[in-house]
Formats: sequence, structure tokens, C-alpha cells
Amino acid sequence: MRLGVSEDYLATGTERHDENAVLIEAEISLRLDEREEAARLYGEALQQATTSDEQARALAGLGQLAYREGKPREAIARLEEARSVGRVDLADHPGWADTLGRAYASVDQLDAAVSLFESSLRSAEERQDAVEAIRFAVLLANALIDKTDFDAAEQLLGRILELTADSNDPVVRARLYWSQSRLAAAQEDHHRAARYARHALDLLELTEHTYYTAQAHQLLAHIELDRQHPRDALDLLEKGLTMLADNGTPVDVALFKLEEARALIQLDRPEEAASLALEANGLLTDASPYDSGRGYSVVADVYLELGDTSKAIELYELAADRMSSHPSRYLMETYEKLAALLEGDGRKDEALGVLKKAVAVQTQPA
Repeated sequence: MRLGVSEDYLATGTERHDENAVLIEAEISLRLDEREEAARLYGEALQQATTSDEQARALAGLGQLAYREGKPREAIARLEEARSVGRVDLADHPGWADTLGRAYASVDQLDAAVSLFESSLRSAEERQDAVEAIRFAVLLANALIDKTDFDAAEQLLGRILELTADSNDPVVRARLYWSQSRLAAAQEDHHRAARYARHALDLLELTEHTYYTAQAHQLLAHIELDRQHPRDALDLLEKGLTMLADNGTPVDVALFKLEEARALIQLDRPEEAASLALEANGLLTDASPYDSGRGYSVVADVYLELGDTSKAIELYELAADRMSSHPSRYLMETYEKLAALLEGDGRKDEALGVLKKAVAVQTQPA
């Protein structure tokens, strides 16, 4: 009798090293961000899969790859199919849960993202896995901020502070500062937001995690623009985009371009801003309706600066429609600008209706 063989050998007389080897190669290629090679290998692994586990791993890999390429809806479809085919408990696959939750959040399915992050956080805490608990606590806090559930986000960030009190990992602490900065910015406390973002940036610049460093630059640039400091913002965006290089998704690049367009408007360079904002919107087509709505609002600002009010009205309406499911200061400002233009165009009844929507956003509890 041959010892040390797998169940596959006992059942069929052959080993199935090829399929597993291909999956391992695919997973390594994905980790190294060799996307074209990863796509080829995952496709090959999916065709060769003979078990539900192998099929699920290949589908999940293709989903993670789709998310990195700025295709969150495709990522959701692939990862949910992997979950179904493999009868997978995502608590056993935190990387899959991370990507699936981010994908849901990026297309404004925030309830699905929150539910997934909450269950993943509970599982990590039950396993006493502090690293994964911190990961999902940060992801959950950011999703709650996006839902404008600031009280819950603040309570969670307090818990994360306790979890990371003894942590010497700069990336862990930087992620926490980043979440705190986003919370402060959402509450329009720009001084505190900038302070936390700078803490995150200082920590990340000491590490080799350039993707997170780039993201911190983008966040700090956003805050500087809210504080009317466009030149500082452009310097941050230039540095951050260089760091992002090939590691960012199309959505990441689009958000950088959107912030750059905002800076150019503040610097009275509307034609350049229009070109960048339209380019950003093209990259955001398959992404978050809220982010693409913000993009259309920026483009509308540009057309307003150029004196084309009819085009500005059209774009503000489109922007408001895209952002309507996500009440925020930006949505309220879009309504107010749209109402002013409609009133100036003699469309007072329409302007009044839009102003009522703006008031509803302003008075909605956070």
C-alpha cells in the first residue's frame, strides 16, 4: 500500500497537483499585482476546476481582480458566486470578505457592506484574532461614516483605539488615524481632520506601504480643498498619484483627478478642470453613484464658470440624482446651486421644489 497520498490518488489513482499549482501561481500573481497574468491563471484554474473548492477559489480570485480593476459590480457577482458554489463561510476567508464588502460600499450598497463587516468583525473577535478584528473594525467604521452614522462610527473607533493601544504596526495605527480623519471631515471639523490625516501620513511615510500612503495624500488634499488651500492640495495630489503608480484601481485614479479638478476650479483654471472632471467621470461609470455624482457636480461648476448655465443645470440635475441616496453636504450644495440657476432662468416652481429637497437634506439627522 502506498502511504502519504491524497484522497484523490486513492479514488482515481492520480494526483491533481496541476490545478492546485495553477491556483497558487494565480494567487501569487494577484498579490504581486501582476493582473494580466493573474487573470490568465485564474481563468485557466476555473476551466480546470474539478471540485467546488477549486471553482470557488478561482471565482473569488477573479472577483478580487475585478475589484482592483475598478469593476465592483463584476467583483460582487464573482465573489457571491464563489460564496454560493463553495458554500463558503466568509469568516474563514477574510480577504474575500474584505473585497466583497468594499465592492458593495463602492456601489452604495452600504447596508450589505455594513452587515458583512459586522459579521466578519464578530468572527474575528470570537477567534481572538486581533489583526483581523482591527481590519474589519476599520472597514466597518468607514462604512458607517459613509452612511453618516457618526455616533456608531465614533463608538467603534474608540474600541479600535483600545485594540491598537499596544500595537507597534504603523499601518494599523495609520488606518485608525485615517478613519478618524474621515469622521472629522464628515462632521466638518476640518482642523481635527487635517491633524489626524497628517498623523496617518507621517506614519505611512515610514513604511513601504505606498498604496496607503497615496490614499492618505488624497484624503489630506480633499481636506485642504475644503479649507480653500488649492495649491497645497495640488502638491499632495501630485505626490500621491506618483506613489499610487500601478497599484491603484481606476476608481482610485478617478478620485485623485476629481480632487485635482476641484483645486483647478479654486485656482480659476476652469477649462483644465472640466477636462479632468469629465475624465474622472468616465473612470467612475461602474463605481459609486455618490462619487460619480460628485464628479458631475464639479463639471457643472466648471460650466457655470464658463457661463453655460443650461449645461450646468443639466449636470447639477444629474449629479443630484446620482447622490440622492446618500445625503451629504455635497448633495445639499448641489441642490442649492441648481435652485439658484433655475430661479435665474425663470423656473421658480422648479427652484422651490429643489430648495425643499436641500432643506430636507440639511435637517436630516446624522
